[in-house]
Amino acid sequence: MKVFAQLDDTIRLNEEESLLLDSVRTLAREKIAPRAEGHDRDGSFPWDNVSDINALGLNAMFIPEAYGGAGLSYCVYLACVREISKACASTGVIWATNFHAMKPVIDLGSEALRRKFLPRMTEGALASLCITEPNAGSDATGMQTRFTPDGDAIVVSGGKTFITNGGASDFYLVFGKWSEIDDPRGAITALIIEKDTPGFSATTPEDKMGLRASSTSGLVFDDCRVPMENLLGKPGDGLPILLASLNKSRPSVAAHALGIARAAFEDGVAYINQRSQSGRRIVEFQGIQFMLADMATDLAMCENWLWHVGRLVDGGAEDFGVEASMLKMRASDLAMRIATDAVQFHGGYGYIKEYRVERLMRDAKVTQIWEGTNQVHRQLIGRSFLEK
Repeated sequence: MKVFAQLDDTIRLNEEESLLLDSVRTLAREKIAPRAEGHDRDGSFPWDNVSDINALGLNAMFIPEAYGGAGLSYCVYLACVREISKACASTGVIWATNFHAMKPVIDLGSEALRRKFLPRMTEGALASLCITEPNAGSDATGMQTRFTPDGDAIVVSGGKTFITNGGASDFYLVFGKWSEIDDPRGAITALIIEKDTPGFSATTPEDKMGLRASSTSGLVFDDCRVPMENLLGKPGDGLPILLASLNKSRPSVAAHALGIARAAFEDGVAYINQRSQSGRRIVEFQGIQFMLADMATDLAMCENWLWHVGRLVDGGAEDFGVEASMLKMRASDLAMRIATDAVQFHGGYGYIKEYRVERLMRDAKVTQIWEGTNQVHRQLIGRSFLEK
């Protein structure tokens, strides 16, 4: 896999980040990967993996030093998401969701809000980003969760669905509509709700096709009283916060998808090099080599775009929504295609649970759906070329 090793060398990490990434690779290979099949089979939340990740202090990498973190680069964060997801896609998304939920607080939160929640993240807390509702998926402006001011508190009513880490998180970045603002887009507001808030509950986790060890559940807000100080920004600031959050979480979803893709590619290559048909190794057949060439080339180009977007973020770029959509769309489509082709390489064995590619194919599918379906991303990309 020389071409991918050389590509990884272009990430441009400093010495501290390189050592951390090596530690994550070792953890992923020696502990997380061996547990993945069991957690997938049982649908059990991988608390053992979360504990090991916290032992490395990985939440600290994206928390600023002023709040007990390390403040490392976005590129090394993406690299860690990819390595953890390569070992166990469920664990990868559990950890990545901490970043998705807390990055808006880091970037836009008040000093009081940061000091209240960010140190707890460095200690290993879990967080959730809560946008989706039964009738508000790709169109988040259709959400119905309601925030009503009441003195020094906000009363929250409504619910969310398909929330990653739903019943496991310690706190939740929730988007809803401010009751005093009539404009459906201008009313969107963000605040943090803690797990033990009276009136808050999580529903039974969904029984999913893939990412079975990642808890995905609904949330119910039954007149929860949340301190006014937990507001992120001001009432009505929610839509730009939401869009900024998605722009930085979508490359993370791409890294997650590329971890799955890399695992499927490596499993497929290993199998066809040792398996023979008609007296020849499968890898020696020209048709298989053509498939390999397309898979490897597309994977290398997509990973290169991942590091390009990562460097944009590290360089302080603010307008990279189209690049993020391109990355998320292509990486997730590629993950599904490579996982499907890896199953094909395995023949009938790829269809049984003894081989990891069966799980990887199931895990890959959702990456084409969440953080905006790929149809929506194609529309966003296409619209960007309309002349005003």
